Amino acid sequence: MATYLEFIQQNEERDGVRFSWNVWPSSRLEATRMVVPLACLLTPLKERPDLPPVQYEPVLCSRTTCRAILNPLWSSDLSREVNGEILTCQVDYRAKLWACNFCFQRNQFPPVYTCISEVNQPAELMPQFSTIEYVIQRGAQYPLIFLYVVDTCLEEDDLQALKESLQMSLSLLPPDALVGLITFGRMVQVHELSCERISKSYVFRGTKDLTAKQIQDMLGLTKPAMPMQQARPGQPQEQPLVSSRFLQPVHKIDMNLTDLLGELQRDPWPVTQGKRPLRSTGVALSIAVGLLEGTFPNTGARIMLFTGGPPTQGPGMVVGDELKVPIRSWHDIEKDNARFMKKATKHYEMLANRTATNGHCIDIYACALDQTGLLEMKCCANLTGGHMVMGDSFNTSLFKQTFQKIFSKDFNGDFRMAFGATLEVKTSRELKVAGAIGPCVSLNVKGPCVSENELGVGGTSQWKICGLDPTSTLGIYFEVVSQHNAPVPQGGRGAIQYVTRYQHSSTQRRIRVTTIARNWADAQSQLRHIEAAFDQEAAAVLMARLGVFRAESEEGPDVLRWLDRQLIRLCQKFGQYNKEDPTSFRLSDSFSLYPQFMFHLRRSPFLQVFNNSPDESSYYRHHFARQDLTQSLIMIQPILYSYSFHGPPEPVLLDSSSILADRILLMDTFFQIVIYLGETIVQWRKAGYQDMPEYENFRHLLQAPLDDAQEILQARFPMPRYINTEHGGSQARFLLSKVNPSQTHNNLYAWGQETGAPILTDDVSLQVFVDHLKKLAVSSAC
Repeated sequence: MATYLEFIQQNEERDGVRFSWNVWPSSRLEATRMVVPLACLLTPLKERPDLPPVQYEPVLCSRTTCRAILNPLWSSDLSREVNGEILTCQVDYRAKLWACNFCFQRNQFPPVYTCISEVNQPAELMPQFSTIEYVIQRGAQYPLIFLYVVDTCLEEDDLQALKESLQMSLSLLPPDALVGLITFGRMVQVHELSCERISKSYVFRGTKDLTAKQIQDMLGLTKPAMPMQQARPGQPQEQPLVSSRFLQPVHKIDMNLTDLLGELQRDPWPVTQGKRPLRSTGVALSIAVGLLEGTFPNTGARIMLFTGGPPTQGPGMVVGDELKVPIRSWHDIEKDNARFMKKATKHYEMLANRTATNGHCIDIYACALDQTGLLEMKCCANLTGGHMVMGDSFNTSLFKQTFQKIFSKDFNGDFRMAFGATLEVKTSRELKVAGAIGPCVSLNVKGPCVSENELGVGGTSQWKICGLDPTSTLGIYFEVVSQHNAPVPQGGRGAIQYVTRYQHSSTQRRIRVTTIARNWADAQSQLRHIEAAFDQEAAAVLMARLGVFRAESEEGPDVLRWLDRQLIRLCQKFGQYNKEDPTSFRLSDSFSLYPQFMFHLRRSPFLQVFNNSPDESSYYRHHFARQDLTQSLIMIQPILYSYSFHGPPEPVLLDSSSILADRILLMDTFFQIVIYLGETIVQWRKAGYQDMPEYENFRHLLQAPLDDAQEILQARFPMPRYINTEHGGSQARFLLSKVNPSQTHNNLYAWGQETGAPILTDDVSLQVFVDHLKKLAVSSAC
């Protein structure tokens, strides 16, 4: 029999799902006492090379209020008692009927299933296909659309680098993909791409906000573009009939657009000394959204915004053009002294909601040494599932390689991107959906499985996710509704079905269905089973998402206090201890790492804004709310590897005691890759030992972390910042700020001998944190 750990890993690999609890408490009261909510991390489009899509449509439950989809759970021996009657949810192969275990409706199989039997089952009834993907043959197909929105208020070398990256991207797009170009500075220009002999553009003032209808009237967009025509078998795909002169197939305008990009000049309006350039980002985005609304509503499209500074005029401006007035800081926001923030945020939220309604997504590539307004614009990427990339310059490898990875392809040669997705969650009667946290917006679909208690984006069982990739992950939170005096009968199983409908990058419409079931258990008599099935890694990420979600609207100290209270309650529930005796406190292996995750979460940039700008905090939170479990854990508690002559590289504690003079450390925080050379290593390198033949092993030691760092850099999206530092170096602060300060200037001499490196900080160490936690957990007063 597989262990719970093996069971959890197998389910994640097959279904892309990780639950906080893998045995569920059978009543609402007991679920509340578990402290950590029943929730899961769902990666809807987890890459599955072994999962070929089936070329037919799913079979749906005939009850209009249910419409659950046929899957392997129907053929299980799952029994329910309803009004005294035992209902078995299984397939009747003779009568060609199947019973829905979400609503118990008996359904007839469609005629094409007449040949099914116990030995001739369709794929969706086989246990290994708890996740299955369908290709929808009916309906129109649309091409992919990429609308570049380019800031021309850049330095010459920055603009040149950006133009080269955009030209490169054209060669990576499918020939039938539609592409458009909008440039902006003081004015906004929408470039007409159907003109071959002469460049033509429509110019808009950057200070005036226009409605969608005004934009469409001015651009002459009278009706939406026609869909791509379905080709007959054996015939080539016909080109789409496009009514917009501003969005054209790549194969028609590749050379013209390449030339047009090459000829782009910096914004011609002069910028006097002591002033910022006038940058009309808000109007440019508004026009881009209006253009796609008028031409391709409800189809896959990316608005790709490239900006090199903050919006300084018109709707959406976040700072004035006077350089002597700095852009808002956290201090300004706390004092309600951020003059443009509320109005700008409202403008971008309005654009984000319009974009999400039409199934489009907005990517933001912000490269500048100062802030660019990501705090105000974050909703554009967060609500639409778009990418957010922050760098110092468009002329760095960080931007160039990250941008190139957008167009990476999977094992079938298709882009790793999906568009216009909707996620629907169906639950058995004992559960309700409380909400979701991730790159989504609510579709406000009410139903019997929607909880009144909201966690995250709640009040619905369906969400729209306009941009998806294989790592996009949502946290979905549930509520057990069975009352304590009428718990779920023992031996039963609860079921959840996730239905993701989306436009594949091949332009096909697809539906991916994942259906899972877990056992119910009585927390009074089977607490040991519930405890053993606790997934502390998933629970830490799910609780962290709740904390970060609250941090967007609550004061930082309040969020930390809430997290602390939850941790204390969890320890009181599942710890073994004697009252008022902290030394007796013990946690089982299933919970032992959870306090450590919470310790590092409290110090993370997701909850601590000190030493981070508002833009940086928005950037960090954006990625934390969409990455999968492995990457999220790295963000909470970075990984530290040690390189030495004593053996191969090994993971070591994220602790100041690991910083030794004769070691090289490699730290991965997701956002940064830090290589740190110990004091002795630095001295040897300065002495040139690596260049001497007799010390070849030292040269290999220096090279090993560099090679490992390159592997991480190549695989990670977005590409992390690469920092190579040493003992005493100014950038060593990136390492020192992350490690647990077990040795500080305050307790340095308390150690029997000096090991590791003391950290100059007043932060408490993990040991002090855990000791304090034990005292509170065993206290009768708490």
